[in-house]
Amino acid sequence: MKFLANENFPLASVKYLRSAGYDITAIGVDHPGVADETVIQIATDEMRTILTFDRDYGELIFKHNLRPPSGVVYLRLKVYGPDVPGRLIHDLIQRADVSLDRALTVLDLNMLRQRKY
Repeated sequence: MKFLANENFPLASVKYLRSAGYDITAIGVDHPGVADETVIQIATDEMRTILTFDRDYGELIFKHNLRPPSGVVYLRLKVYGPDVPGRLIHDLIQRADVSLDRALTVLDLNMLRQRKY
Protein backbone atom coordinates (compact mmCIF):
# COMPACT_ATOMS: atom_id res chain seq x y z
CA MET A 1 0.00 0.00 0.00
CA LYS A 2 1.28 3.44 -0.96
CA PHE A 3 0.31 6.68 0.77
CA LEU A 4 0.56 10.38 0.06
CA ALA A 5 0.45 12.49 3.22
CA ASN A 6 -1.14 15.86 2.62
CA GLU A 7 0.66 18.92 3.95
CA ASN A 8 -1.44 18.93 7.13
CA PHE A 9 -0.63 15.31 8.04
CA PRO A 10 1.97 15.27 10.87
CA LEU A 11 5.52 14.35 9.89
CA ALA A 12 5.81 12.26 13.07
CA SER A 13 2.98 10.10 11.68
CA VAL A 14 4.71 9.90 8.29
CA LYS A 15 7.84 8.65 10.07
CA TYR A 16 5.76 6.20 12.12
CA LEU A 17 4.20 4.71 8.98
CA ARG A 18 7.59 4.50 7.25
CA SER A 19 9.03 2.67 10.25
CA ALA A 20 6.09 0.24 10.02
CA GLY A 21 7.15 -0.52 6.43
CA TYR A 22 4.68 1.58 4.44
CA ASP A 23 5.64 3.44 1.25
CA ILE A 24 4.65 7.02 2.08
CA THR A 25 5.61 10.39 0.66
CA ALA A 26 4.79 13.78 2.16
CA ILE A 27 3.49 16.76 0.20
CA GLY A 28 4.94 19.12 2.83
CA VAL A 29 8.42 17.77 2.12
CA ASP A 30 8.30 16.98 -1.60
CA HIS A 31 5.80 19.56 -2.96
CA PRO A 32 5.02 22.20 -0.31
CA GLY A 33 2.23 24.63 -1.06
CA VAL A 34 0.67 22.82 -4.03
CA ALA A 35 -3.09 22.98 -4.60
CA ASP A 36 -5.38 20.12 -3.58
CA GLU A 37 -6.02 19.36 -7.25
CA THR A 38 -2.28 18.84 -7.73
CA VAL A 39 -2.20 16.54 -4.69
CA ILE A 40 -4.94 14.46 -6.30
CA GLN A 41 -3.02 14.35 -9.58
CA ILE A 42 0.17 13.21 -7.82
CA ALA A 43 -1.77 10.54 -5.93
CA THR A 44 -3.39 9.36 -9.17
CA ASP A 45 -0.09 9.28 -11.08
CA GLU A 46 1.69 7.38 -8.29
CA MET A 47 -1.31 5.22 -7.24
CA ARG A 48 -1.19 6.50 -3.65
CA THR A 49 -3.95 6.85 -1.05
CA ILE A 50 -4.20 10.44 0.18
CA LEU A 51 -4.07 10.98 3.96
CA THR A 52 -5.49 14.35 4.96
CA PHE A 53 -7.15 16.50 7.59
CA ASP A 54 -8.67 18.69 4.85
CA ARG A 55 -12.44 18.24 4.53
CA ASP A 56 -12.43 19.91 1.09
CA TYR A 57 -11.55 16.55 -0.49
CA GLY A 58 -15.17 15.42 -0.21
CA GLU A 59 -16.23 18.33 -2.40
CA LEU A 60 -13.38 17.73 -4.86
CA ILE A 61 -14.38 14.08 -5.19
CA PHE A 62 -18.17 14.31 -5.31
CA LYS A 63 -18.81 17.79 -6.73
CA HIS A 64 -15.81 18.26 -9.03
CA ASN A 65 -15.35 14.59 -9.96
CA LEU A 66 -11.64 14.45 -9.02
CA ARG A 67 -11.41 10.82 -7.93
CA PRO A 68 -8.03 9.31 -7.11
CA PRO A 69 -8.22 5.54 -7.73
CA SER A 70 -6.45 4.62 -4.49
CA GLY A 71 -8.84 6.68 -2.36
CA VAL A 72 -8.69 9.39 0.27
CA VAL A 73 -8.63 9.01 4.05
CA TYR A 74 -9.95 12.10 5.81
CA LEU A 75 -9.07 12.15 9.50
CA ARG A 76 -11.38 14.06 11.82
CA LEU A 77 -9.41 14.46 15.03
CA LYS A 78 -9.59 17.51 17.27
CA VAL A 79 -6.80 16.79 19.75
CA TYR A 80 -4.12 14.19 19.12
CA GLY A 81 -0.46 13.39 19.61
CA PRO A 82 1.81 13.69 16.56
CA ASP A 83 1.97 9.94 15.89
CA VAL A 84 -1.72 9.17 16.57
CA PRO A 85 -2.85 9.66 12.95
CA GLY A 86 -0.15 7.24 11.79
CA ARG A 87 -1.22 4.66 14.35
CA LEU A 88 -4.88 5.02 13.30
CA ILE A 89 -3.94 4.50 9.65
CA HIS A 90 -1.85 1.45 10.56
CA ASP A 91 -4.78 -0.02 12.52
CA LEU A 92 -7.15 0.75 9.65
CA ILE A 93 -4.96 -1.10 7.15
CA GLN A 94 -4.94 -4.19 9.38
CA ARG A 95 -8.73 -4.52 9.03
CA ALA A 96 -9.72 -7.17 6.49
CA ASP A 97 -13.17 -5.61 6.02
CA VAL A 98 -11.90 -2.25 4.71
CA SER A 99 -10.75 -1.34 1.21
CA LEU A 100 -9.56 2.21 0.61
CA ASP A 101 -9.67 2.02 -3.18
CA ARG A 102 -12.13 4.39 -4.87
CA ALA A 103 -13.53 5.59 -1.56
CA LEU A 104 -13.59 8.61 0.69
CA THR A 105 -12.90 7.13 4.11
CA VAL A 106 -13.70 9.31 7.12
CA LEU A 107 -11.91 8.25 10.28
CA ASP A 108 -11.94 9.50 13.84
CA LEU A 109 -11.25 7.89 17.20
CA ASN A 110 -14.73 6.35 17.41
CA MET A 111 -15.98 5.95 13.88
CA LEU A 112 -15.18 4.77 10.37
CA ARG A 113 -17.39 5.75 7.45
CA GLN A 114 -16.81 5.14 3.76
CA ARG A 115 -18.45 6.45 0.65
CA LYS A 116 -17.40 4.65 -2.52
CA TYR A 117 -17.06 6.48 -5.82
